[in-house]
Amino acid sequence: MKQEVDFVKLNPTQNMTILVKTKHPAEEYQRIASRMMSYDSVYAEQVGFIETPSRQEAEAHLQMAGGEFCGNACMALAVYVASGKGLCPEDSMNIVLQTSGTDQLISCRVRVVADQYLCKIAMPVPRKLEQRQITYEGAELDVAIVRYPDFYHLVIEVESFSEEVREKAQALAKLLGVTQGSSLVGVLLYKTESGEMAPLIYVPPVDSMIWERGCGSGTASLGAYLSWKRKGGVEEPVRQPGGTIHVTADWSGGEVTSVWIEGTVGIAAQGQAYIEL
Repeated sequence: MKQEVDFVKLNPTQNMTILVKTKHPAEEYQRIASRMMSYDSVYAEQVGFIETPSRQEAEAHLQMAGGEFCGNACMALAVYVASGKGLCPEDSMNIVLQTSGTDQLISCRVRVVADQYLCKIAMPVPRKLEQRQITYEGAELDVAIVRYPDFYHLVIEVESFSEEVREKAQALAKLLGVTQGSSLVGVLLYKTESGEMAPLIYVPPVDSMIWERGCGSGTASLGAYLSWKRKGGVEEPVRQPGGTIHVTADWSGGEVTSVWIEGTVGIAAQGQAYIEL
């Protein structure tokens, strides 16, 4: 017997995202997400569920399958909501969302420019930033830790994205995901000279580890880290395999005070998926 699931698939900087529109028990989210992400189903990097918000100011509530926060999924939902409201070319619309992984409401500004959606969103500000030197597999690593209430990102500045570097990043993410009890662990490899980032995201609750082609929350963490490192505001284009996401971070009173990201989002498909019960 198969279960029918209504969905929309969106493309925020090639970080393919499925949003489930039909209502399902929360205990089924991880099973549905794992099935829909697979190659022989809808196929994507992540799945979120559209729920009714509990706060009057919000248009919708986004619940990620692993309970994590995801900037790109927020951009995807904001664009989906704006398109449903009939957003016109060369116009803009403000959308406020509730989402898993943070108690903050997420403010999004969606614009239509040259037949594509641009979305700029205010991201959660990290709770703490710190630099550490860790020993891993016999090597000394300088790692910046960008902490949030329920997840964290590691920023590692590298000279290349070689296979050896990627394998070490994957092993480190897996180890930290098992031992630290976070809903999400990100390892962000960053080439300082070229402004390129290779984002690895591991979500332990659904055992999903993906080298994302574009990572919104990782871009925000990188922007916060650069602001903290330079002790000033930053505006940076961050090049990633799927395209460029722009980040702006404000610095005041010796700390990062706000972080914004902006990127493109496309609506790739809508329809029904069929999940084995």
